[in-house]
Amino acid sequence: MSAQLKLYWLLGFICTANLVGARGYTPQNYIAKFAPIAIQLSLETQIPSSVILGVAFVESGYGNSKNCRLLKNHFGIKGKNNLRHRHKSYRSKYKEYDTDSASYADFCKIVSSRKYYAKIKNSRHNSIWLKHISKTYAKARKRWVTGVLYAIKKYHLDKFNRHQQI
Repeated sequence: MSAQLKLYWLLGFICTANLVGARGYTPQNYIAKFAPIAIQLSLETQIPSSVILGVAFVESGYGNSKNCRLLKNHFGIKGKNNLRHRHKSYRSKYKEYDTDSASYADFCKIVSSRKYYAKIKNSRHNSIWLKHISKTYAKARKRWVTGVLYAIKKYHLDKFNRHQQI
């Protein structure tokens, strides 16, 4: 990965952390809190835990994005929300969830409903999963895949795949 891309991700994470202040997640406590959910969903769906957690990590700014904090949306999934009914001035086109784990479950449900899922569901290769997911998920596909792979590597998210019996 280029030094410029690493700097891009580092600056993005720093900016996100500075916006949320002391009440936000650190990368480590985000991983500690949500890895068990990713592992459980991985056992149910055969989507690698590292992919589930890596996508959530990047899409939510490790839990610190406004959509994540207000809507419990860790994956940038579009849909309806109740912000206006709760008298919030923030407007969003993203879906609201009752719980964080509901957001994780919906992401896995969406991925497992795609045509490519049957072909790759037993694969342990993060890059294969991300390549397929990015086709219907991300606008800047190469950059998105690179960013998620970087987060998986930097934060050793592959260690959460050890539970898989493939």
